[in-house]
Amino acid sequence: MLGLVLSVSVFSQDITGSWSGILDVGYTKLPLVFTFSEKEGAYSATMDSPTQGAKGIPVTTVNFENAKLTFTIVNAGVTYEGMWQNDSIAGTFTQRGMSFPLNLSRSTGDITSMKRQQDPEQPYPYNSEDLRFENKEADVMLAGTLTWPKEGGNFPAAVLVTGSGPQNRNEELLGHKPFLVLSDYLTRNGIAVLRYDDRGVAESGGNYSTAALEDFATDAAAAVNYLKTRKEINPKKIGVIGHSSGGAITFMLASEQNNDLAYIVSMAGPGIKGDSLMRMQRNLLANAAGIPDAQVEQNEMLITIAAGIANQYSNEYIMQNIDKLTNENLPESLIENETIKMALQQAIKQMTSPEIKSLMNFNPSDVLSKIICPVLALNGEKDLQVSADINLNRIKALVKGPVSIQKYSGLNHLFQHSTTGFPSEYGSIEETIDPQVLEDIAKWINQVVR
Repeated sequence: MLGLVLSVSVFSQDITGSWSGILDVGYTKLPLVFTFSEKEGAYSATMDSPTQGAKGIPVTTVNFENAKLTFTIVNAGVTYEGMWQNDSIAGTFTQRGMSFPLNLSRSTGDITSMKRQQDPEQPYPYNSEDLRFENKEADVMLAGTLTWPKEGGNFPAAVLVTGSGPQNRNEELLGHKPFLVLSDYLTRNGIAVLRYDDRGVAESGGNYSTAALEDFATDAAAAVNYLKTRKEINPKKIGVIGHSSGGAITFMLASEQNNDLAYIVSMAGPGIKGDSLMRMQRNLLANAAGIPDAQVEQNEMLITIAAGIANQYSNEYIMQNIDKLTNENLPESLIENETIKMALQQAIKQMTSPEIKSLMNFNPSDVLSKIICPVLALNGEKDLQVSADINLNRIKALVKGPVSIQKYSGLNHLFQHSTTGFPSEYGSIEETIDPQVLEDIAKWINQVVR
């Protein structure tokens, strides 16, 4: 809670318009932009995270009264509380039980515009077509880009599947466009590539917030089916490349033999159950950030309680009885702690997200043993989000078909050369993807499909 002394009259304060600030969580600095509007005394807002390629994220609730600004973003488990001070707002940003300072000032322009050295420049030495294809099962129209070589035909092809969270076709993150770089390299090496915006993101239809892993898998299957209709593509040489949780989707697709995939590539995909993977990820990141053990343990307790509630009750019941569930499940010693109660409620709301729930319950062993097509699984040795050894070894042990694994020394979760592997380095590293990784993927695919 903040106890700031107001220095201006509350009657002169107007928060409408765009405000920006830098969220410093210790291991990374993330620019955020909030745009507030007001109609008949009620406020609404959206949030942009420009370096992550996320724009127009709806803010669930906004309240501005007596110089105090509060808002929530339920799907992200976010709360904010700040005080107006000399035409700026000083406050605290809380997510998943962890709080960080976030001061906002009026935006004056784009704070994150940048271009990376590996981004390809037009004109491209290959064909590129923006297109739309339909997921008939879900009645969703998806938008993407297909690239293919100018010379020849009957090309092998790859569908690219993004990781968790709303992503555009380039998997834009912290100024990087990994899927643009990957598709460019593969296409220059004879492989057609289809990359697409996640449902509800950019130009794709549908609603991201109501979708689970299984729904995203039907989107990827629709992309594969679309490629089979293209005269430029060899329908028997189509594979899927998934990054992070996109790797889980590739496993799901390949386990269904009727998809008839020629191959799959997992880039830092999970080999262990989702809840265990997320716990390991939280611990690795917390240790890397130097977060005190007591805070980590408290956070884990809240997540365990929230997950139990999310799995036991329907979302409708949870939202109608969240105060009751909070009081019933918190230890008695913490019931009077309003900060802890708010953190738990945000964690519960986040766990009701279909994507988060499905990720936590996803067990790779259920699908890996059914895969018979060739598999290439890659990880960076400094990956703090999907630990290399345990996940790669599990994939190799469970897949029944031919499988190759590769751990890259010094690379992080994005396959960049990294000093520590901390997410804080993602944006400051100029490299988008290690060229050796690009070369290895292209060479392996061309060997498999020849």
